[in-house]
Amino acid sequence: MAAAAPNAGYGKHIRAGRARIRGNGTDSRMSTRTRTYSPGGRRGERSVHRGGHQDAGAWFRLLDRDRRLLVLLSEHKVFTTDQIAALEFASVRRAQDRLRKLREMGMLFAFRESLYGGGTSQTRHALGYAGARLIAAARAQTPPTPAKYALELERLACSPMLGHRLGVNGFFAALAAHRNRARRRDPVVPDSVQGLTQWWSERQCAEMFWTHASGEDQLHPDGYGCWEQHGRVVRFFLEYDTGTESLKTVTAKLADYQRFPTDKFWILLFSVHSARRETGLRAVLSRALGSSYSPGLVIATTSRDLAHPDGPAGPVRGLWTADGGDAVPERLRLADLPERGPRIAYHTSTEQPCNEAAFDHDDPEIQNLLYPNQTRTTPPTAY
Repeated sequence: MAAAAPNAGYGKHIRAGRARIRGNGTDSRMSTRTRTYSPGGRRGERSVHRGGHQDAGAWFRLLDRDRRLLVLLSEHKVFTTDQIAALEFASVRRAQDRLRKLREMGMLFAFRESLYGGGTSQTRHALGYAGARLIAAARAQTPPTPAKYALELERLACSPMLGHRLGVNGFFAALAAHRNRARRRDPVVPDSVQGLTQWWSERQCAEMFWTHASGEDQLHPDGYGCWEQHGRVVRFFLEYDTGTESLKTVTAKLADYQRFPTDKFWILLFSVHSARRETGLRAVLSRALGSSYSPGLVIATTSRDLAHPDGPAGPVRGLWTADGGDAVPERLRLADLPERGPRIAYHTSTEQPCNEAAFDHDDPEIQNLLYPNQTRTTPPTAY
């Protein structure tokens, strides 16, 4: 397919070969053949000046919805068309039309995978080079060079972890869809915050949370979220399981959460691909922790094959208890899961959407709760 290349807007023609990818027992071919045309050749449109310098005015030609999307992509890296439609648009068709225009402007980079046996994957969208430059300018940062950014996009498209990243983003996008004003029919109540009010990526979590105050051991959940509904506030760490790891490896991650004061603020949520996998996970948890041993934190499990109109916010979760074994109790909604820790004063993040419930991690009160009687040193730079 024709997709916006990382140096869109520079008038270059790019033709790349095909990269063969093997993963999970299936072979596929990812088509990276692209042809990019300079939008400057279109009458009435110019994303670059004649001298080749970027036109900063492009930022002001974007809609608020476009800016929110670019900011989300700068943090969460990649979304499918359906995920973007759930976040901001009334329909997939309208999303496709707008995304095509953003690709022509060089704001987005699009790619998809050609599958053996015919057909292709759904289009995936990442931040294009023009979009990356605008985000860097908005944050007073030095933008990457075109060659360096092109390499980053190639690594993203060919990453063996791409499916996992898309799965995690799909989980949170389905929650964020409940706040999509383009699809809501009920009136928005002023000063009322409901739904997904905080969404951090794995990178943000690694930067913010350490199992020791020295900053030597980072916590690596797949994501962190805060869900608010009917006066309840549920904060959770997400472990998104695709079935590629053994259940013993999955449960071994509990040690990191046990060393961290997880129970003071959050619960641990395991999302697995099937109800059978969930039953196996609960059985392994019972054997690993024992019937008389408390893990020191609240654990909830859910399987993604339990379809519900409300998606991940619906009644698809079961609490794990030491005496419950592998039996899955009554399914609970996300809002009905236990609230942990004190109510935290909001410190609204202005840098990213879906972060109304952000808190100041460096606030002394928060530091005392996370690392009591300890002095935190500067952590290592996240990967």
